[in-house]
Amino acid sequence: MMQVCLNGTRGPGDSPAVPMSPGAMAESAARAVAAGACDVHVHPRTPCGSDTLSPRVLAVTLPALRKVVGVPVGVTTGAWAEPDPVRRVERVRAWTVLPDHASVNWHEPGAEELAAALLERGVGVEAGLWSGTDGPARFLRSPLAPRVLRILAEVTDPDPASAGSTARALLADLGTAHGLPVLLHGEDGGAWPVLRLARRLGLGTRIGLEDTLLLPDGSRAESNAQLVAAALSMTV
Repeated sequence: MMQVCLNGTRGPGDSPAVPMSPGAMAESAARAVAAGACDVHVHPRTPCGSDTLSPRVLAVTLPALRKVVGVPVGVTTGAWAEPDPVRRVERVRAWTVLPDHASVNWHEPGAEELAAALLERGVGVEAGLWSGTDGPARFLRSPLAPRVLRILAEVTDPDPASAGSTARALLADLGTAHGLPVLLHGEDGGAWPVLRLARRLGLGTRIGLEDTLLLPDGSRAESNAQLVAAALSMTV
């Protein structure tokens, strides 16, 4: 599985290739899927460019993407998009257009309640388990763990020299984790080493401007599609 992560919390100041509007996200997603991505992860944005869980924004963003891609589309529910855990659940319950899945960072306050609300609405849950947090331990104790769509194993170590070891330690902490599928990915300097490891281990992975602005050779990526193509052509 190769997921494309279109934008994350980055903006035009990071790269002019980062898609911000629904139209730009749709165009970027379509090209990434044509390059080989089979799943899309996106951070919907307000007109001012902030991450949001707003029902109105999702009701515009998701149809724009679905008009041009035939693969699952998921969104973030990160606390930065809505810091209040109660309000975050309220937002999810008010969505009028539903994503196929949504990531829930298990180390964040209110993760259990948020995941439960998503599952109640029929939205798949990607359990975001970050290295260096208590998220993995909390997830393994959760009664909701067997019900999630997959584990999103997120290696937050940006050092290319150590990210692989950090990834292996995270996977060891997870053990068999209810037999759930695992999508393993890194960020910044750790993005490509962790992607190579994921491919060697036969795990799902992802790439996109959320995770890195650079191609494997260190040059600037011009698009999400270019990153996806590089990932799929990489020898491991």
